[in-house]
Amino acid sequence: MSQQCQEHGRSGLYLSPVAQRRADVRDACAGLFGRLDLVDSVDAALAGLDAAQPDLLLIDLERYEPGIDLAALGALVARREGRPVLLLCPYATARWVPALMAFGPLGYAITPIAGDALRAALEQRLDPADGAQAGAGVPALRELLALRGRVLNAVREFEDVQDLAERLCRALAAWPGVLHAGLFHLKPDGDLQLEAQQAGEAAPQLALGALLQRPDRLLQAPLRHAFPGLLAAATGELVVLDDIEQAGEPALAATLRGHGVAMALGVAIPADGPGVPRGALSLLFDTSRALPRDAFLTLLDVAHLAALGLRMAELGLENEQLLAQVTTISTIDALTGIANRRHGEDLLEKEIRRARRYRVPLALVAFDIDRFKAINDSYGYPVGDVVLRSVADTARAVLRGSDMLVRSGGEEFQIIAPHTSAIDALRMAEKVRLAIAEAEIPGVDHVTVSLGVAQLGEQESGDSLAGRVNAALARAKRAGRNCVELAMQ
Repeated sequence: MSQQCQEHGRSGLYLSPVAQRRADVRDACAGLFGRLDLVDSVDAALAGLDAAQPDLLLIDLERYEPGIDLAALGALVARREGRPVLLLCPYATARWVPALMAFGPLGYAITPIAGDALRAALEQRLDPADGAQAGAGVPALRELLALRGRVLNAVREFEDVQDLAERLCRALAAWPGVLHAGLFHLKPDGDLQLEAQQAGEAAPQLALGALLQRPDRLLQAPLRHAFPGLLAAATGELVVLDDIEQAGEPALAATLRGHGVAMALGVAIPADGPGVPRGALSLLFDTSRALPRDAFLTLLDVAHLAALGLRMAELGLENEQLLAQVTTISTIDALTGIANRRHGEDLLEKEIRRARRYRVPLALVAFDIDRFKAINDSYGYPVGDVVLRSVADTARAVLRGSDMLVRSGGEEFQIIAPHTSAIDALRMAEKVRLAIAEAEIPGVDHVTVSLGVAQLGEQESGDSLAGRVNAALARAKRAGRNCVELAMQ
């Protein structure tokens, strides 16, 4: 359709599938064009370009989907062959801008946009002199290269997720015009939290935790629909507010303005594949600026580098957890949860070296469960397992924090007791014997243990110490069980 406006000698073509939007733009542009054609489809826009060759093509991206309409709208931009194009792009789907910039030069304005601001954007695209000034103040190529270099260094040198996030925020905050940089990170439990932030010298008091009224569970934050960093993390989109009033939250806008913020941007940190993003980068600028395609692409690259760094950090944490699991499997007895025999031997050798170095006593206690075979035969192996766990738990409960309990065989246990003399070890063994004899163990009537005690000799080896304490244990068995014997030197 065609709308004749006041005679101005310039023509335009406006594409939008929304009738109300076409009416609003017609009213906002009154007097700016001699002729303004309003069309509702890409095919009609292509026909209008061929028929009228307008001075300006105005594309309103509201209701269009990048995954569906990019190729058609890109063909429309390419048909202009370098002549003025202005995109009206919703703030929540700003990835349209760099995507369509790939088809040819164009300008953009973020919507919602007031009528006077829209007229100013149109005049800037129509006036070659103003258009030449549109790039003034845009980050230079060297600044973008410097930003990429700082981010690469951050991804190469970090120690953990927290360190990576802090390094990335420092790198982003050093980009000219950035007042504040933040990184939101989606944890494995689905909790989005502010991992790190960096305020520039011009806004040292700006803190996102206070601004958003919470540091974690931010996907449920009241401002998740309005603050670009949160919106990007929730939707996976590139979000741009070139006027911080656009999100419709006056209190948020007033607070940001109070810190000198004029523009806000959120870049989603992509996941490895389909799914919710890993988080988002948040950038707050001191002035509103139209970013060129190189700047958008650099920010998207930075987000991918952040995703790579986070994945590397997560893999590092997973490796540490796997190593801890392997260590646990190799050193802990699965049934009782105490040190297994191999680990016990290592612990004993370590304590022997420590005792010799510092000239302190070291004692070893060995004990086993009396008539354990009869328990298995009478009550079954499941009850036997309960007895083993109960004996280990009871003994552990009466030992000191420095004592080490080891399962050295089927029903056999050891206690490695640092800084302990033979007399003190006898008292410890008697306490263990009494606690187990009085313990109520499900499935059996009564359980006792026999114990042997030995103190490390001045030049004695671990094998010799173990041999003496086992000999004392054997004497306790012969003495009638449920008793303690001291090893002979």
